[in-house]
Amino acid sequence: MINLFVSNTIRFVFLVLLQVLLLNNIGLYYNLANPYLYILFIILLPIDIPVFWLFALSFALGISVDAFSGTIGLHATACVMMAFVRIVTLGLLNPRGGSEFYTEPTLRNMGFNRFMTYAILMILAHHLILISVDIFRISEFFYIILRVISSSIFTLSLVILSQYLLFGRRTKQ
Repeated sequence: MINLFVSNTIRFVFLVLLQVLLLNNIGLYYNLANPYLYILFIILLPIDIPVFWLFALSFALGISVDAFSGTIGLHATACVMMAFVRIVTLGLLNPRGGSEFYTEPTLRNMGFNRFMTYAILMILAHHLILISVDIFRISEFFYIILRVISSSIFTLSLVILSQYLLFGRRTKQ
């Protein structure tokens, strides 16, 4: 239990610092694609985390990035919405019979196909809310969609890369 708390605290601090010090300064194609790797913290939270703590940690993550980025509540809104989507997505992706049990939704534990489905849904939900609230003009609909897709691809590549670097190549098929 304490080990889990320490590892998640380190992950939280590392991802926030990585985001605000490095990744916020990266923008491909004239800031059309921006990586938001800090959401990996929410993606990798334990499956059995109580709902209150899931929402509290998601809000804390978002407000931390907001505090360093100068955006008032933008990332917090997207992270809280992502926490809601996480509950629904994991409910749909986990087996009903309980034949498989794992504590964290990682690439190694879930297998490539289920983890990709889970990560794509989480990243798209976060980016759709984040970018829509940021731009907030219906006249920019196609630009919003383009930014959501390109930023999601960039973020998903970093998430998959981090999974292979941190958890190794051995995955379920």
